[in-house]
Amino acid sequence: MRTTLVVMLLAICAFAQEGPGVVPTACGPKGTSFDAKQDESQHTLAPPEAGKARIYFIHDIGAVNCLGGCGTMIGIDGSWVGADERNSYFSVSVEPGEHHVCASTNSHFSPHTVAFAHFTAEAGKVYYFRTRPFLAKDQLLDIDPIDSDEAKYLIASYPLSVSHPKP
Repeated sequence: MRTTLVVMLLAICAFAQEGPGVVPTACGPKGTSFDAKQDESQHTLAPPEAGKARIYFIHDIGAVNCLGGCGTMIGIDGSWVGADERNSYFSVSVEPGEHHVCASTNSHFSPHTVAFAHFTAEAGKVYYFRTRPFLAKDQLLDIDPIDSDEAKYLIASYPLSVSHPKP
């Protein structure tokens, strides 16, 4: 029994050491932050640029009234591409091929949290991802692909998030 416990503990430590290697390849540089504002006037879907795919990121916190940071920053393949605040969305274009996505939130009241996803983009296609916080003892974050009908409904309901990196 004791041997099994020691082996399990060593395995957990080994897996824990491998995790941070993924962060630099998906997220952007540490210390980056964004100013994000909501534009209530826009609820339209932009088509993909010629030869590229379009990805929509929808931050869905529902009816929760959150304190502190309620948004996420999104990174793709090692670069931060945008941010959103509360219930909102934004989109970016990407080249075809495999991409690694990082969603990161940093609240004043909970620890820094990240979530990851990957997908293979095809030119001319549109992809939708939803980020959602799980407000528990420690804030957790989830990012998942969602159905296009659900995404279009949320985009019609939520404002566009316009963000710029802070200097």
